[in-house]
Amino acid sequence: MDKVYESATAALEGVVADGQMIGVGGFGLCGIPEALILALRDSGVKDLTCISNNAGVDDFGLGLLLATRQIKKMIASYVGENKEFERQYLSGELELEFNPQGTLAERLRAGGAGIPAFFTPAGVGTLVAEGKEEREFNGKRYIMETALVPDVSLVKAKVADRSGNLIFNKTARNFNPNVATAGKITVVEVEEVVEIGELDPDHIHLPGIYVHRIVVNSNPEKRIEQRTLRQA
Repeated sequence: MDKVYESATAALEGVVADGQMIGVGGFGLCGIPEALILALRDSGVKDLTCISNNAGVDDFGLGLLLATRQIKKMIASYVGENKEFERQYLSGELELEFNPQGTLAERLRAGGAGIPAFFTPAGVGTLVAEGKEEREFNGKRYIMETALVPDVSLVKAKVADRSGNLIFNKTARNFNPNVATAGKITVVEVEEVVEIGELDPDHIHLPGIYVHRIVVNSNPEKRIEQRTLRQA
């Protein structure tokens, strides 16, 4: 089955809608699906709940959707690089559900594995634990966290074959596999597509059964958040 679409816009057509929960891969600006985020913005869908480690920067990544007020709620673990994210949250314009970073990753992994909830010690005794079930196991306190299952997941990989088997590029893998497996529908942006059978099965990071649509962006910008240069 050929899952490749001609453009990011075509790949999202008939998939995204107002009020959905959208999972987005990436860590900072590393491994974000740049073209799919732009297409999501241009689709005009609104009142979105977005799951992502953070929300890009003010003029790139999910920051573009914050600027257009298409995001109603963020489920994230970090705000620091995006001043508009911070401003909207502090002014009450944006709902925010903070998660410890490992908890966020595990909530997505659990969603992909069909596990509805799990217990973790992360956040016990803090604001993170408010309103959550707490239990003791072997003398240690744990809180219950629920799985995340996005309506649509947007993911970035390096290479795909036409059936959706994926290879990620080093640290750009980050949250992408968990986001991919958790989504009810997963759309993947890649830099290269090869024919079925060209990928060594031992080199595949994520099997195509989790992937529904693919789009090629052969020249992503891959912007760097912070660049520090040594003085000459």
